[in-house]
Amino acid sequence: MPQFEQRFIVRIPVERVAVLIGRGGETRSVIEEKLGVDLKINSEEGLVEIRPSPQRAGSDWDPSNLLKARDIVEAIGLGFSPQRAFELLSENNVLSVINLTDYTGRNPNNVSRIKARIIGSEGKTRRIIEETAHVFVTVGKDCVSMIGHVEDVRAAQEAIEMLINGAPHSAVYRFLDAYAQRRKLRRLHY
Repeated sequence: MPQFEQRFIVRIPVERVAVLIGRGGETRSVIEEKLGVDLKINSEEGLVEIRPSPQRAGSDWDPSNLLKARDIVEAIGLGFSPQRAFELLSENNVLSVINLTDYTGRNPNNVSRIKARIIGSEGKTRRIIEETAHVFVTVGKDCVSMIGHVEDVRAAQEAIEMLINGAPHSAVYRFLDAYAQRRKLRRLHY
C-alpha cells in the first residue's frame, strides 16, 4: 500500500517571507522546534512547504502540529507579527479570516469603504474590537483576520460582519459591550 506524506503548501506574500524567517532565522527555528516540522521556503514565490521533521516524526509526534504550523505561517503571511501568530500554539486559540470580496465583490472602492469602517477613525473601531473581544485583528488588502480564543474570535467576527453589512458603529459597540459582560460572567463561574 502506498505511503502518503503529510504536508501543506502555503503561499504568503513575498514581502512577508523575511518576517517568517526572522532575524537570523529565529522565527523559522521557533516554529520548527516547537512543532517538530521542517519549513522549506521559496523566497522568490512566497511558497512555504510544511512537513513533519524526519527527526521528530516518530510515534510521539502530534499530527495536529502540522495544522498549527500551517496556521502560524498563514497568520504571519496575513500581516500578524510572529509574537501574535505564536498565540496559535495554544490549544484554545484559532485563526479566522474574513474575505471581504465575498461581501463586496471585486470592486476596490467597496473593499476600501468596508476596510475603513472596520478600522475606524485613527484605528478606533479595530482597537475597540481587539480590546473588548480580547482578540488580535489585522486588516489586509482584501481580508480581515483574527487570532484569539474560539469564542472571542466568534464575537469579533460577528461584530466585523455587522460593520460589513452596514450596522451603525454604535450598534456594534453595544454588541461588543454585551459580549464583554457575558464573557466576564462566564470567567467568574470557572
